[in-house]
Amino acid sequence: MRRTVQVGLSLLAVLALLLSVGGTASAHQAGTTYLKVKGAHSPNKPRQSSNLFYHGGAIEQAAKVYIVWWGDWAGSGAAQTYVSNFFSGVGGSSWANSTTQYCQGVASGTVQCGGAGIHPTNPANELGGTWNDTSAVPTSPTQSQIAAEASAAATHFGGVRANSNYMVFTPSGHSENGFGTQWCAYHSSSGNLSYSYMPYQPDAGASCGQNFVNSNGVFDGFSIVGGHEYGETITDPYPNSGWLDGRGAENGDKCAWIGSGSGAAQNIRLSTGSFPVQTLWSNATSSCVISY
Repeated sequence: MRRTVQVGLSLLAVLALLLSVGGTASAHQAGTTYLKVKGAHSPNKPRQSSNLFYHGGAIEQAAKVYIVWWGDWAGSGAAQTYVSNFFSGVGGSSWANSTTQYCQGVASGTVQCGGAGIHPTNPANELGGTWNDTSAVPTSPTQSQIAAEASAAATHFGGVRANSNYMVFTPSGHSENGFGTQWCAYHSSSGNLSYSYMPYQPDAGASCGQNFVNSNGVFDGFSIVGGHEYGETITDPYPNSGWLDGRGAENGDKCAWIGSGSGAAQNIRLSTGSFPVQTLWSNATSSCVISY
């Protein structure tokens, strides 16, 4: 009888583990990494000191950003200008420069590239173009529809280009299920197309960065969240084949939603204006940095 009870308990434990794993898999599609909403992170959470390591895939050597404004953006010109100005000025900044320490073409498991391999170059003028696609957006687009719109953007800009992040922005009131309650944005890939999805961040309020750095920061989330996806795409454009730590966190994940103290989000000055951003992980210092 005792052996029967023990076997039964063991089977229950295995079943519970399988259910737990299955729940996690269904919440995050393979090859997609999400920035969780602010409430999913404890304030000033302890930052794990484990460094990122190379998983054998690509990085973006000369990053470019292409933006598609999908749907009806009438009345949202200020948001579009804010986003365009951020991505026009972020290339070449000391904030983005931390990405240059990572590389491709070295042994899997590498932690410090040094001078080996091919590195991101952090060039200026990284915004390759913007496109207003006025075709209708579903109230709750699916990830497949987001990926199709990213592909349409790539076609509009002359075909899929290496080192490029095709960013799909949807207008207020139109966002994939889970936005604002579970996550704020994500980046993924489809074949050789690397893309990011950015819903209208102010719709999520404080959960996705509104007023996180500035007291009147209605658009704070656009540069904090957009910068998060931008930095991660440079170092891991085809998730999860680039640079991640042992828990699967990328350079943005490890420093997300730090509100004060070391590694806190803050404003940076670009040639196109002042914008709040989160810090990014640096293997060189095993810490979250605002410049490098």
